[in-house]
Amino acid sequence: MGALRGTAGARKRVVIVGGGFGGLYAAKALAGKPVDVLLIDRNNHHVFQPLLYQVAAGGLSPGQIAAPLRHILRRASNIEVLLAEVAGFDLDGRTLRLKDGAEVAYDALIVAVGARHAYFHHDAWEAHAPGLKTLEDAIEMRRRILTAFEEAAREAILTGKAEPLTFAVIGAGPTGVELAGAIADIARRIVAGDYKAIDTRKARVLLLEGSDRVLPTFPNELSIKARRQLEELGVEVRTKALVTEVEARRIQVEGEWIPVRAALWAAGVAASPLASQLGAELDAAGRVLVQADLSLPGHSDVFVIGDLAALRDARGVAVPGMAAAAVQMGRAAAANALRHLDGEPGRAFIYKDKGSLATIGRNRAVAQIGRWRLSGLVAWLVWALVHVSLLIGFGNRVRVMGEWIWAYFKRELSAGLITGDRRQ
Repeated sequence: MGALRGTAGARKRVVIVGGGFGGLYAAKALAGKPVDVLLIDRNNHHVFQPLLYQVAAGGLSPGQIAAPLRHILRRASNIEVLLAEVAGFDLDGRTLRLKDGAEVAYDALIVAVGARHAYFHHDAWEAHAPGLKTLEDAIEMRRRILTAFEEAAREAILTGKAEPLTFAVIGAGPTGVELAGAIADIARRIVAGDYKAIDTRKARVLLLEGSDRVLPTFPNELSIKARRQLEELGVEVRTKALVTEVEARRIQVEGEWIPVRAALWAAGVAASPLASQLGAELDAAGRVLVQADLSLPGHSDVFVIGDLAALRDARGVAVPGMAAAAVQMGRAAAANALRHLDGEPGRAFIYKDKGSLATIGRNRAVAQIGRWRLSGLVAWLVWALVHVSLLIGFGNRVRVMGEWIWAYFKRELSAGLITGDRRQ
C-alpha cells in the first residue's frame, strides 16, 4: 500500500484522542503506516492502570507504572503527540475542537478517552471517597491511607488514646479487592513495626459490596476463594451492603453510620462526558453503542474504543471494560481506519478473552485463564508475571520486578511517602 493521500494531495491524517491502552495501541499499530498520526491527550504520559492500586498502597512509585507518550512512540516517524484537551467534535466537518478553541482536522478519528469513577448521582461523595483512575487519584489515595496512620499515632502521642483506625473500601470488584487486601497487608505486616504509639494490626478494613458476592464478574468458585483469602488477611467483607451516604470521616451503610479514617471508592465507572459529544446512542453507563467494526453509526470514519464503547462482538460476547480488551480494540480500530481510508469496508471486531486476574495481597490472588481457575500463591505468581510483562518499556519491567522482590523479602513500603495537597 502506498501513501494514502487526500484530495489536496497531502497524506491523510488519523487522529487518536486518548493515550490509554486503546489509544496507545492504536497508535503503535499505525507506526510506519502510510498515514500521518496525531495522538492527543491532556496528559503527557501513558499509565498502566492495573497497577494504580500499587501506587495508592505505596508499593510502587508513579514513575514505575507510567511513561511519557512521546518516549514510547519516539521511533515512529509518522506519529506526533499533542498535549491538549478535546472539548467537542464536528463529525460532518471532520474536525475536533480543543479546549483552547483550536481546531484539528482528520480523515479518520479514533476516540479512546476512557472512563471515570461514577458515584451514582452522588458526585459530592468524591470529596470524601476518592476513586482510582489516574496517577493523581493514586497519589491522593496514598496520602489518605498513610495520613490515617499518622493521625492515629499523633492522637495517641498527644492524648494517650486514639479513635479506632478504620478504612472503608466501597465496591468489591477487582480494584476494591486489591485495595482492601493491600491496606490490610500494610496494617498487619508492613508498617506494624514502624509505629510505637498505636497497634496498626488492630486496624479495621471494611470491604463493602452492594451485590451478593465479591468479584461479581468472576466465577462463583473464585469469588468464594477471594473472600476467604481477604478474611484471612483480616478484611471484614460485607456483601449486600449498600452505601447510602458518604461524609467526612463517616459513611452510612443501610442506615448504620460507621466512623472511618479513610473511605476509598471502587464501586463503579461511567464513560467520559465526551461520549455525549459524538451524537450517538449511549447505554446506561454513558458508553457509545458502536457498530461491529467499532465505527460510529452513520460515520464510518470515526471509531470509538475502550471503556467509551459498548459492544457485543461478532460472536455476541459483551466486550468488558478491561485493559486487554482496550488493547485489542485499539489494534482493530487502527486496521479498520486504514481500510476506510483505502476505500475498503471494516472488519467486525472479535474479542479474545485472555482471562481475568485479581490480586488480594502477599501470595494471594485469583485467576481465570481459559478453563483454568487458580487461587493462592500460583495465581499470585501468574498475576505478577502477566502484569510485569505488559508494562511499557524494558526498564520499567526491571524496576518493578526489583521493587516487588525487595518488598517481598523486606516487607517494606517501596514508596511510602505522603505527598499531594496536605491541606485537603
